[in-house]
Amino acid sequence: MRAFKKNPLLSLLTALTPLIFTGLVLLGLMLGMSNADDASRSEGVRLLQDALYRVSLHSYAVNGHFPPSLAYIEENYNIFIDRSRFVVWYDVFASNIVPDIRIFALDD
Repeated sequence: MRAFKKNPLLSLLTALTPLIFTGLVLLGLMLGMSNADDASRSEGVRLLQDALYRVSLHSYAVNGHFPPSLAYIEENYNIFIDRSRFVVWYDVFASNIVPDIRIFALDD
């Protein structure tokens, strides 16, 4: 008890320690959630791109041509594209050349 009466700074530091610790834990949780969100977004882009390439190759193997448009893929292969999360660039040069598929994640 005497140490606290002699040094008010030590008393203040002891009182604020739980608050500082809680703040650091919350900061760590927020940073971790941000990193998880970024990882989830990039994984979603990769999965959608893989699905579109597989559908394109399947169409070429079965029909002899690549899908003419993104709408054709959505209608005939039941691929759902969440346009609130992704922008998809699907460019077909010719029916026998692999289309250029690019996917961009939108920021929330």
